[in-house]
Amino acid sequence: MITRRLAATALAQAILALGAVTVPASAWADTFPDRALKLVVGFPPGTGPDVVARHLGQKLAEQIKQQVVVDNRAGAGGQIAAQAVARSPADGYTLLLGELGSISISPAAYSKLPYDPPKDFVGVTEVVRSDFVLVVPANSPTKSVAEFVAAAKAQKDKVNFGTFGAGTPGHFGAEVFGDLAGFKVESVHYRSTGDAVTAIIAGDVKGAFVSTALATAQVKGGKMRALATTAAQRLAVLPEVPTFTEAGYPKADFASWFAVLVPTGTPGAVVDVLNRQIVAALQSPEVRQKLQEGGFNVIASSRADTERMLKAEAARWAGIVKASGFKAD
Repeated sequence: MITRRLAATALAQAILALGAVTVPASAWADTFPDRALKLVVGFPPGTGPDVVARHLGQKLAEQIKQQVVVDNRAGAGGQIAAQAVARSPADGYTLLLGELGSISISPAAYSKLPYDPPKDFVGVTEVVRSDFVLVVPANSPTKSVAEFVAAAKAQKDKVNFGTFGAGTPGHFGAEVFGDLAGFKVESVHYRSTGDAVTAIIAGDVKGAFVSTALATAQVKGGKMRALATTAAQRLAVLPEVPTFTEAGYPKADFASWFAVLVPTGTPGAVVDVLNRQIVAALQSPEVRQKLQEGGFNVIASSRADTERMLKAEAARWAGIVKASGFKAD
């Protein structure tokens, strides 16, 4: 009796497994999503990535008629969030708001990373880009890029730049600028955004590369002075600030990007649904306006364009990290 019962159970399980395998991926998309989505962000509430996630999540929830929960997994420059999503079920319900640092820079900067972006993630869409601004303390004597470079070359020691952590875009942005301008950089890595901002305002560092979203409020509030932006043209939010091209450094053109990623193995039909819905949310007038006012350039790319961007950025920043000689571990 027991043997027959075990055999019947095994047969039933085999039939169920076979049925699960033969269900076409498109069938998943017909009912997806039928429950809440989780959008994981690697930075604390109130930061630029969090603002992007909440604007996007609110509109996306309206469209799909399901809740979108923003899950802040702050720490290690976005690596904690990336690792969490890489280990999540590949069903489309757990999304990562990935960014330049943890996805393109960290693999080159860390010899042991708990995830492998090309293998562990699939790109859904590039959400936004944020240019960088070279800022100095408000009481700094330097009022232009030319004056900053002259002062940097005149001093015997390396020029200290504040960063939001080792291996972050601002860290390597300073290295890129130093190489282009011909002076040595000493990076001062702070553990939190608040600590770095405080250090810049207090004059503990000579300068820093910060995102447009962060710089805009600090510059307009008189807490920092902006010398130049890495944007292709002057920013609408900081129209008085010249670009690095205007200042004579056209190759200082790096920007931070944010993209929605899902674990590898997520059904293609489900990824297609996510792409369509997220792109629609980003292209809505209200979301686009809010993000642009925050200093972000809305991208809303196709899946194919997103994958091309991820490959290109991985190659570019691997070269920059290698040239710097930096290793985080």
